Amino acid sequence: MNHPLVSYPQNPDTPTSHLPFSPAVVVGDLVFVSGQASVDASGKIVSDTFEGEFRRSMENVRSVLKAAGSDLAHVIQTRNYVRDAADLPRFNQLYREYFSTPFPARTTITNCLPPDLRFEIEALAVRPAETNQP
Repeated sequence: MNHPLVSYPQNPDTPTSHLPFSPAVVVGDLVFVSGQASVDASGKIVSDTFEGEFRRSMENVRSVLKAAGSDLAHVIQTRNYVRDAADLPRFNQLYREYFSTPFPARTTITNCLPPDLRFEIEALAVRPAETNQP
């Protein structure tokens, strides 16, 4: 899709995938971040504890947002996928380390990921006014 208001930002730190999706799509002031899981720069899954996978996923979101001219402070919505409902209390603790009040709008779904993933997150953010282009 070629449209003057749509871009697909990436930088060398942006995790890639063999799957058919863009890490982020920017439309005007909005940044749509595709689901980020515990993967390395080449898109290979890195299995870990729930906390380890959560933190790697969040750092991937941070990297994708940076490439798009935004950051975690400008996230307005998240969709979270937690494999095991038993991890929800820890998820809520960790989430507060990355987001603070007023929190982004949020949806969390459990019991929905394949066995090799414990967590995945997608996000919607805005770009700060100083990075917006006409």
